[in-house]
Amino acid sequence: MIALVRAFGLHQGDQTPCGTPVSVAEAHALLELSRHEPMAQRDLAAWLRLEKSTVSRLVAQLEQRGWLGRARDNSDRRVLLLSLTADGRRIAGELAAARRARFARLLAAIPAAQRDAVTLALTTLVEAIDASV
Repeated sequence: MIALVRAFGLHQGDQTPCGTPVSVAEAHALLELSRHEPMAQRDLAAWLRLEKSTVSRLVAQLEQRGWLGRARDNSDRRVLLLSLTADGRRIAGELAAARRARFARLLAAIPAAQRDAVTLALTTLVEAIDASV
């Protein structure tokens, strides 16, 4: 597992495995918001599997960069809804394109006869991680 984390570059907190100069947490937040906006801050925490306090700091960083806006939900003023700005959507699109390109290169490097086995192994690993939490 450690070799996988290092080979994929996940230990480099200041950039994505695709080489984009955005933290991994910021990239994941932007990509989830691009798929599900507007989103309650508590829902983003659940999607990212991060503590509320960590997501609060993350949201503040994204807002400071001008990539995200926050607004109170009109139906429940306790809920903060998060939406991407135009710049946030652009960055999320660039991240998604870089991720697709990286995964395409990885898939191409796996012999075709082994791709299904690799996919099954990764799916099984994720399910085991989910079950152990």
